[in-house]
Parts: sequence; structure tokens; C-alpha cells
Amino acid sequence: EIFKMNNRVALPVISNTNQLLGIVTIDDVLWVASEEFSEDMQKMGGSSALEEPYLDVPIFRLYKKRIIWLLILFIGETLTIAAMSNFQKTLEQVLVLSTFIPLIISSGGNSGSQAAALIIQALALGEITVMDWWRIARREIKSGLLMGITLGFVGFLIVLTGHLTLDVFGEHYIRIAFAIGTAIVGVVVWGTIMGSMLPLLLKKLGADPAASSTPFIATLVDVTGLLIYFGTAFLLLKGVLL
Repeated sequence: EIFKMNNRVALPVISNTNQLLGIVTIDDVLWVASEEFSEDMQKMGGSSALEEPYLDVPIFRLYKKRIIWLLILFIGETLTIAAMSNFQKTLEQVLVLSTFIPLIISSGGNSGSQAAALIIQALALGEITVMDWWRIARREIKSGLLMGITLGFVGFLIVLTGHLTLDVFGEHYIRIAFAIGTAIVGVVVWGTIMGSMLPLLLKKLGADPAASSTPFIATLVDVTGLLIYFGTAFLLLKGVLL
């Protein structure tokens, strides 16, 4: 930050008694920044950081760096199965709801991953701190609502178009379209909240915010997004199709 603000190529390093210990050059700073950036990118991808160039890492070590997060995410996805099992009766009654599951969970996962990337970058650049969490939450809720309403409206139109062209949603297609659109709004807002708050929570706990990787956010939002989707569908379709 000092190098950037003062346009310097080198700075002295002094002791508490003002004795010159050495210098730090801009090349040193750029090297450290490059290393930190590479480490953060690897963590955000759901892998432990590599200490060597990719092609120099032995296969078994590469396996160990990646398998831990994959196992965690794999186990996390089993919660998605559990969530779907609890709504099996709902799916049997309104089978068309299952066709929109990929659309719903991807919308939440993508919005959460976007938010996480923005917050992690802002933390790294010193643009925000943990103390700004409420301002960040309000901004993400507002932006999440705008994005959710936009995507929800598109989802609503998809159902209407599908009904008019293929006639697959039955006589209550308007209710189904409204339920899917509303669920998308809820899932996108929830995704942005989770994606923005998790890095701040990790920072508060003293952990690396980059550990809130994109796959981890997506998995977490997958599970909770299904609960929001089926809960919304149950409330809006109860007494009509359920």
C-alpha cells in the first residue's frame, strides 16, 4: 500500500532505534503479491495452495492437496439428497418442479460465488474490513433483490413460454410460474448473503477468507436453496396442486 500510494521503487527498513536494517524493493513486493494471489486463486477453486509450479508437483501430492476439499464437498452434497428426500411427496405430486432444480440451485450458487469473489478481493485490497459487515449485508441484499427479481422474471417467462408452446404445466401454470419466480428471488438473495458474509466470518475467526472457496459456497447454497425452493412451492401451491 505504501509503495502504491507514494510511487516508490524501494523503501528502507529500520529498527526501533532508527538503524538501517536494509531495503525492500518493488520487485520484492510484486513477488510476494504474486505468491499471495496464486495461493488465493487455488484456495478459491477448492484446493490447498501449491508450493511449487503445477507441472513440478508430484501426482500424489497434487491428489492430497485436492481430495480433502472434494471429500468435504461430496459429503456436503449428500445433504442435498436428504433435502430432496424430505420433499419426495411434493415432487411426486408436482413432478414439473424437479425440472427446475438445476436452474434454481445454479442461480443461488452463481450469485453466492460472485459475492464471495468480490468480498475476498475487497478484503485483500483493504477496501473493506470486518467492521463493515452491516453495510456490506445491506448492499448485497439490495443487489441480490435486483438480480433475483430479474432472474425470477426470466424464470416466470420461461414457464409461460413452455406452457404456450408445449402445454406441459397444466391449467395452473400461472401459479407454477409465480412459485418458481419467487423461489429464484429468494435463492439469489440468500446466495449473495452467504457469499458475502462467509469470507467476513472467516476473517473474524482469523482464518483465510479465500478458504470460502467457490465450490464450498455453491454446495452450501445448493442445500439451503432447495429448502427455499420447495418451501416456497409448498406455500404457493398448497391447496391447488399439493
